[in-house]
Amino acid sequence: MSTVTSSDGSSIAYDIDGSGPTVVLVDGALCYRDSGPMRSIAAALHDRMTVVLYDRRGRGESTDAFADPSARADAVAREIDDLTALIDAAGGSATLFGMSSGGALALAAAAALGPGTVPRVVVYEPPYLPDPMLPSAEAYTRQLLAALATDDRSTAVELFLRRVGVPEAGIEGMRHSPTWEATLALAPTLGYDDAAMGDSRIPDELLQAVTVPVLGLAGELTPDFLRLGAEGVASGAQNGTFEIVSGQTHDVSGEALAPHLLRFVAA
Repeated sequence: MSTVTSSDGSSIAYDIDGSGPTVVLVDGALCYRDSGPMRSIAAALHDRMTVVLYDRRGRGESTDAFADPSARADAVAREIDDLTALIDAAGGSATLFGMSSGGALALAAAAALGPGTVPRVVVYEPPYLPDPMLPSAEAYTRQLLAALATDDRSTAVELFLRRVGVPEAGIEGMRHSPTWEATLALAPTLGYDDAAMGDSRIPDELLQAVTVPVLGLAGELTPDFLRLGAEGVASGAQNGTFEIVSGQTHDVSGEALAPHLLRFVAA
């Protein structure tokens, strides 16, 4: 494990492995290096790419010096600073691969940092929503920020779990699991993912600011509303492509994802 220090003093933990073009893997909500899909994705890529696997701030072994992750514009800016420090440490230029809400952060970073630093962006099922679903996103943001403002971590996590479709029986089981306290420790980071998602609309203005090639990916078996986000990013980008990952859901395997990423980076 290595660390870099971000602009506000946060320590960002990362691993770097492999050889070839550099890619930074950007996790979605509540995930980090040792809890989520990125280890398997890194393993599938490292023979042909230099892979940077990191803990987003406030997760795993990364610290968070920022006082208020509910301050939405500043929260996104701090995470872009983290990516800047990571890319500098990895040689100064890297493709970004963002999973779920991490895709929204990857797009924001590409727009902010420019093609010299981020030459390509890949997103897998960023959860942008169709118009009829936007009121539920607004309600989630309002309730989440209220819970985080009072450090009500249990409510914040439960709001997120309901938002992604975990049934009440599943949430009750998680409350009594040995990992529940570790999950609660991640609750403040939900503010970062919500900030990156904005109002949950496909971010047309942001996409027009991304001048590099963008690949939107969705699983063949995924729900239509998750496919919509990847398709919308690809169609709204200046230079966008959309591809289906055969046989996959939102819980994509590294082996299924790797050929798409490798082909896109080599193009």
